[in-house]
Amino acid sequence: MSNSYYYDQTFTKQDYTNSPLEKGSYEYCTFKSCNFEKADLAHIKFTECEFTECNLSMANISDVVFQDTKFFDCKMLGLHFDHCNSFGFSPSFKNCVLNEGIFYQRSLKRTLFKDCQLKHVDFGEADLTGAIFDNCDLLDSIFDQTNLEKADLSTSYNFIISPDNNKLTKAVFSKESLSGLLAHLDLKIV
Repeated sequence: MSNSYYYDQTFTKQDYTNSPLEKGSYEYCTFKSCNFEKADLAHIKFTECEFTECNLSMANISDVVFQDTKFFDCKMLGLHFDHCNSFGFSPSFKNCVLNEGIFYQRSLKRTLFKDCQLKHVDFGEADLTGAIFDNCDLLDSIFDQTNLEKADLSTSYNFIISPDNNKLTKAVFSKESLSGLLAHLDLKIV
Protein backbone atom coordinates (compact mmCIF):
# COMPACT_ATOMS: atom_id res chain seq x y z
CA MET A 1 0.00 0.00 0.00
CA SER A 2 1.25 3.44 -0.94
CA ASN A 3 1.72 6.06 1.73
CA SER A 4 0.24 8.86 -0.40
CA TYR A 5 -1.30 11.68 1.58
CA TYR A 6 -3.81 14.22 0.26
CA TYR A 7 -4.99 17.20 2.31
CA ASP A 8 -7.78 19.68 1.45
CA GLN A 9 -7.93 18.81 -2.24
CA THR A 10 -10.93 18.71 -4.55
CA PHE A 11 -11.42 15.96 -7.11
CA THR A 12 -14.10 16.77 -9.71
CA LYS A 13 -15.65 14.55 -12.39
CA GLN A 14 -12.99 11.86 -12.06
CA ASP A 15 -13.71 8.34 -13.30
CA TYR A 16 -12.08 5.77 -11.03
CA THR A 17 -13.63 2.72 -12.69
CA ASN A 18 -10.59 2.05 -14.90
CA SER A 19 -7.84 4.09 -13.26
CA PRO A 20 -8.21 3.57 -9.50
CA LEU A 21 -7.99 6.22 -6.83
CA GLU A 22 -4.48 6.20 -5.42
CA LYS A 23 -4.18 4.27 -2.16
CA GLY A 24 -3.39 6.37 0.91
CA SER A 25 -4.96 8.91 3.25
CA TYR A 26 -7.34 11.68 2.25
CA GLU A 27 -8.09 14.38 4.82
CA TYR A 28 -10.55 17.26 4.33
CA CYS A 29 -10.84 16.30 0.64
CA THR A 30 -13.90 16.80 -1.55
CA PHE A 31 -15.03 14.47 -4.31
CA LYS A 32 -17.60 15.99 -6.69
CA SER A 33 -19.43 14.08 -9.44
CA CYS A 34 -16.86 11.27 -9.39
CA ASN A 35 -17.53 7.72 -10.56
CA PHE A 36 -16.33 4.98 -8.19
CA GLU A 37 -18.73 2.31 -9.49
CA LYS A 38 -17.19 -1.13 -8.80
CA ALA A 39 -13.89 0.64 -8.03
CA ASP A 40 -11.36 -0.83 -5.61
CA LEU A 41 -11.17 1.52 -2.62
CA ALA A 42 -9.84 -1.12 -0.22
CA HIS A 43 -7.53 0.13 2.56
CA ILE A 44 -8.00 3.85 1.76
CA LYS A 45 -8.51 6.26 4.67
CA PHE A 46 -11.00 9.12 4.33
CA THR A 47 -11.03 11.58 7.24
CA GLU A 48 -13.48 14.50 7.26
CA CYS A 49 -14.02 14.13 3.50
CA GLU A 50 -17.13 14.97 1.49
CA PHE A 51 -18.58 13.06 -1.45
CA THR A 52 -21.16 14.97 -3.51
CA GLU A 53 -23.09 13.54 -6.48
CA CYS A 54 -20.74 10.56 -6.67
CA ASN A 55 -21.54 7.00 -7.74
CA LEU A 56 -19.97 4.51 -5.34
CA SER A 57 -22.24 1.59 -6.24
CA MET A 58 -20.73 -1.86 -5.74
CA ALA A 59 -17.31 -0.40 -4.86
CA ASN A 60 -14.93 -2.54 -2.82
CA ILE A 61 -14.75 -0.76 0.53
CA SER A 62 -12.92 -3.49 2.45
CA ASP A 63 -10.96 -2.03 5.35
CA VAL A 64 -11.79 1.53 4.21
CA VAL A 65 -11.81 4.16 6.96
CA PHE A 66 -14.77 6.57 6.77
CA GLN A 67 -14.11 8.90 9.69
CA ASP A 68 -16.44 11.93 9.89
CA THR A 69 -17.13 11.49 6.18
CA LYS A 70 -20.24 13.04 4.62
CA PHE A 71 -22.12 11.81 1.56
CA PHE A 72 -24.50 14.13 -0.31
CA ASP A 73 -26.68 13.13 -3.29
CA CYS A 74 -24.67 9.95 -3.84
CA LYS A 75 -25.65 6.66 -5.46
CA MET A 76 -24.31 3.91 -3.21
CA LEU A 77 -25.97 0.64 -4.20
CA GLY A 78 -24.92 -2.66 -2.66
CA LEU A 79 -22.11 -1.38 -0.44
CA HIS A 80 -20.72 -3.69 2.26
CA PHE A 81 -20.23 -1.22 5.09
CA ASP A 82 -19.75 -4.28 7.30
CA HIS A 83 -16.36 -4.75 5.60
CA CYS A 84 -15.17 -1.20 6.42
CA ASN A 85 -12.59 -0.54 9.08
CA SER A 86 -14.55 -0.06 12.30
CA PHE A 87 -12.03 2.39 13.78
CA GLY A 88 -13.65 5.83 13.85
CA PHE A 89 -16.42 4.70 11.48
CA SER A 90 -18.69 7.77 11.40
CA PRO A 91 -20.35 8.56 8.06
CA SER A 92 -23.47 10.66 7.46
CA PHE A 93 -25.79 10.51 4.48
CA LYS A 94 -28.06 13.15 2.93
CA ASN A 95 -30.24 12.48 -0.12
CA CYS A 96 -28.37 9.26 -0.92
CA VAL A 97 -29.54 5.99 -2.47
CA LEU A 98 -28.16 3.22 -0.26
CA ASN A 99 -30.37 0.36 -1.45
CA GLU A 100 -29.09 -3.21 -0.93
CA GLY A 101 -26.40 -1.97 1.50
CA ILE A 102 -25.10 -4.00 4.43
CA PHE A 103 -24.46 -2.46 7.84
CA TYR A 104 -24.45 -5.82 9.65
CA GLN A 105 -22.97 -5.52 13.17
CA ARG A 106 -21.76 -1.99 12.39
CA SER A 107 -21.72 0.73 15.06
CA LEU A 108 -23.75 3.65 13.72
CA LYS A 109 -24.36 5.59 16.91
CA ARG A 110 -25.88 9.02 16.22
CA THR A 111 -25.53 8.52 12.44
CA LEU A 112 -27.65 10.84 10.30
CA PHE A 113 -29.62 9.42 7.37
CA LYS A 114 -31.58 12.32 5.83
CA ASP A 115 -33.87 11.98 2.78
CA CYS A 116 -32.28 8.62 1.89
CA GLN A 117 -33.51 5.53 0.11
CA LEU A 118 -32.59 2.57 2.31
CA LYS A 119 -34.50 -0.22 0.59
CA HIS A 120 -33.42 -3.82 1.29
CA VAL A 121 -30.67 -2.66 3.67
CA ASP A 122 -29.34 -5.07 6.31
CA PHE A 123 -29.12 -3.41 9.73
CA GLY A 124 -28.94 -6.78 11.52
CA GLU A 125 -27.15 -6.57 14.89
CA ALA A 126 -26.14 -2.95 14.15
CA ASP A 127 -25.92 -0.35 16.91
CA LEU A 128 -28.12 2.53 15.79
CA THR A 129 -28.34 4.16 19.23
CA GLY A 130 -29.40 7.78 18.75
CA ALA A 131 -29.37 7.49 14.95
CA ILE A 132 -31.65 9.82 13.00
CA PHE A 133 -33.63 8.54 10.03
CA ASP A 134 -35.12 11.77 8.68
CA ASN A 135 -37.64 11.15 5.87
CA CYS A 136 -36.08 7.84 4.79
CA ASP A 137 -37.66 4.97 2.85
CA LEU A 138 -36.79 1.73 4.70
CA LEU A 139 -38.80 -0.67 2.51
CA ASP A 140 -37.84 -4.31 3.19
CA SER A 141 -34.86 -3.34 5.32
CA ILE A 142 -33.74 -5.86 7.93
CA PHE A 143 -33.78 -4.99 11.62
CA ASP A 144 -32.81 -8.10 13.58
CA GLN A 145 -31.19 -7.86 17.04
CA THR A 146 -30.64 -4.19 16.17
CA ASN A 147 -30.12 -1.56 18.86
CA LEU A 148 -32.43 1.36 18.02
CA GLU A 149 -32.46 2.91 21.50
CA LYS A 150 -33.10 6.67 21.30
CA ALA A 151 -33.18 6.45 17.47
CA ASP A 152 -35.56 8.82 15.67
CA LEU A 153 -37.65 7.24 12.91
CA SER A 154 -40.59 9.63 13.33
CA THR A 155 -40.50 10.89 9.74
CA SER A 156 -39.41 7.66 8.05
CA TYR A 157 -41.65 5.08 6.43
CA ASN A 158 -42.09 1.57 4.97
CA PHE A 159 -40.20 -0.12 7.80
CA ILE A 160 -41.10 -3.28 9.68
CA ILE A 161 -39.37 -3.53 13.05
CA SER A 162 -40.29 -6.18 15.58
CA PRO A 163 -40.16 -4.88 19.17
CA ASP A 164 -39.61 -8.50 20.25
CA ASN A 165 -36.12 -8.88 18.76
CA ASN A 166 -34.82 -5.30 18.62
CA LYS A 167 -33.96 -2.78 21.34
CA LEU A 168 -36.34 0.16 21.04
CA THR A 169 -36.15 1.92 24.41
CA LYS A 170 -36.87 5.65 23.96
CA ALA A 171 -36.89 5.32 20.15
CA VAL A 172 -39.18 7.85 18.44
CA PHE A 173 -41.86 6.81 15.96
CA SER A 174 -44.86 8.62 14.48
CA LYS A 175 -48.40 7.41 15.10
CA GLU A 176 -48.69 6.82 11.35
CA SER A 177 -45.82 4.35 11.39
CA LEU A 178 -47.04 2.20 14.28
CA SER A 179 -48.21 -0.48 11.85
CA GLY A 180 -44.54 -1.12 11.06
CA LEU A 181 -43.99 -2.03 14.71
CA LEU A 182 -47.03 -4.32 14.82
CA ALA A 183 -46.61 -6.15 11.50
CA HIS A 184 -45.17 -9.24 13.21
CA LEU A 185 -48.48 -9.67 15.06
CA ASP A 186 -50.42 -10.13 11.78
CA LEU A 187 -53.07 -7.60 12.84
CA LYS A 188 -55.43 -5.69 10.58
CA ILE A 189 -55.02 -2.01 11.42
CA VAL A 190 -57.69 0.37 10.10
